Amino acid sequence: MCKSQDVTHHVALLRGINVGGRNRLPMAELRESCGDLGWSGVRTYIQSGNIVFTSKSAREQMEAELERAIEERFDLRVAVIVRTREEWAAYLNGNPFPAAAEDEPNRVMLALSKAPPKPDALAALRERAIGGERVELVGDALWIHFLNGAGRSKLSPGLLDRLVGSPVTLRNCRTLLEVNELMADDRGNASV
Repeated sequence: MCKSQDVTHHVALLRGINVGGRNRLPMAELRESCGDLGWSGVRTYIQSGNIVFTSKSAREQMEAELERAIEERFDLRVAVIVRTREEWAAYLNGNPFPAAAEDEPNRVMLALSKAPPKPDALAALRERAIGGERVELVGDALWIHFLNGAGRSKLSPGLLDRLVGSPVTLRNCRTLLEVNELMADDRGNASV
């Protein structure tokens, strides 16, 4: 007898969509595209590309399929990073800046990359954190506390990609908690 793989709750994070009028991607159509891939319970949180869903597929397959679907349907090349509900909970529990996250949740960010960060990524980022940013590596996740805000930091998306070694996307603590709540809620397709 064959054993089927269990359905798992996931979050897919899209990098750089609906930012400053660039890479516009309507969430209703994105949810439809995810459904076309066979994902169920598809929900999105805000317009910046946070998708919660269930699937039996492997992470790399889901990332590649959604990247391809977005390119074919919307003519956009967007990096997609997928994590499980269990990984997401571990990120929340591993936040090295809990007091700052409580006081200023928009300045504490989780940075996730498609591939594990290069061994020297943390040291290289700390070296370039000249605006007082605090950077920590917890498991495969980088945490950055932008003391003066991310917009004023020299830790740009391009620099993060280069130093980490693969595409990186960031989410602030407020978004992390909202996505976590969405994964705990098993409603049908919806957008928050």
